[in-house]
Amino acid sequence: MTAHEASSSSSSKSLWNYDVFLSFRGEDTRKGFTGHLHATLKDRGYQAYMDEDGLNRGEEIKEELFRAIEGSRISVIVFSKGYADSSWCLDELVKIMECRSKLGRHVLPIFYHVDPSHVRKQDGDLLKAFQMHKKGISKVKDGKKHEAKRERVKQWRKALTEAANLSGHHLQITDNRSEADFIRIIVDENICEWLTSTNELHVANYPVGIDSRIQDIITYLSSGGSNDVRMVGIWGMGGVGKTTVAKAIYNQIHPMFQFKSFLADVRDATSKHDLVDLQKKLIYDILKKKPGISCVDEGIVMIEQQFRHKRVLVIIDNIDEVEQLDAIAGNHDWFGPGSRIILTTRDEHLLKQGKVHNIYPAQKFNEREALELFSWHAFGNSCPNKGYLELSKNVISYCGGLPLALKVLGSFLVERTMAEWKSQLDKLERTPDGKIIKPLRISFDELDDKQKAIFL
Repeated sequence: MTAHEASSSSSSKSLWNYDVFLSFRGEDTRKGFTGHLHATLKDRGYQAYMDEDGLNRGEEIKEELFRAIEGSRISVIVFSKGYADSSWCLDELVKIMECRSKLGRHVLPIFYHVDPSHVRKQDGDLLKAFQMHKKGISKVKDGKKHEAKRERVKQWRKALTEAANLSGHHLQITDNRSEADFIRIIVDENICEWLTSTNELHVANYPVGIDSRIQDIITYLSSGGSNDVRMVGIWGMGGVGKTTVAKAIYNQIHPMFQFKSFLADVRDATSKHDLVDLQKKLIYDILKKKPGISCVDEGIVMIEQQFRHKRVLVIIDNIDEVEQLDAIAGNHDWFGPGSRIILTTRDEHLLKQGKVHNIYPAQKFNEREALELFSWHAFGNSCPNKGYLELSKNVISYCGGLPLALKVLGSFLVERTMAEWKSQLDKLERTPDGKIIKPLRISFDELDDKQKAIFL
């Protein structure tokens, strides 16, 4: 397996459905430039979404396209002379830019025989298209529909301007390069390089319910000016999925940061020596050199001096002492403009003591999510096996919506007989209401040493 194929394979096990989403005007480039770009991506081992020719355009197809955009690691927009003629393309573009803003998705514009300034200002090659769209507004007599159409065109203009301001590629008619060379440069030096350099963290074998839990946080982190430093906290009891959420956020937004660090499970770092080790890890991640510090105070000074002009992403996972926060991220002005600091903890009060802007409680699973996650671990499928639905519902009712409890119980019950399931349910029924730790204990006690090690 090539590095590119490995990247594609790993992404299929995470939150992504596709590596690349291609947005283009079919009449202009489907059988030419975009078709060749799609083929090259496939040759490199990437999953690239390219909608089929002749699709019957309707709301159902639009929702499918929007889901593909949300589930793609990078969107490539091929702006051609006829791109803005299509309301379908423009709606796609609005969705792509929305995902960039709210979810931190990567976007690469390609200007195919069209001037980027024409896209930015909607003049030149795009002027006629928007004159047509303006006429379309005037033909709508219904007041609400007229306003909705006007707002839609306004969103198209905004998305075009934002996309044209991004770094991309411009292929001119007078360009001496062949289209094949141009595509190779785009794929090998941009798309492949970006996709293989993302170094994603493993989030979960079964990423159930993650998208909905990270969207508000990513929207907040992505909004506002580029000069502010933002610090957010995620808090909740053990096993509720704080670390999973933090990893998913990191995977979504870290490509937007040159300097980044994920400090995993810092809870046990309580001694001064441990805190210095944490500082060394952070400094090495950001500066890529081993720091010569011997005490916490030296580490603080170095972080302040070396990070204050750098835009960093730092995630501090499972923090439980204010001294840990003071040693790693004691103040906003330690970090450069646009930096983002994310903390996870079981102690909400600790977040309120610090300089945290927004605090997000980690959400427990609802019944549908709980049943799906439990089923993946117990049956290797998104729903229970035949005859096990009611038993499964009874089991998950004792898990209190905790992903860890669902994972442990599901893994313990896999390939067990129905009689063994009922025996475990009897034990659960003798557990007082609200004592979520006991279901975990039942499962844990009956595992062998190798199985127990998985959950330690």
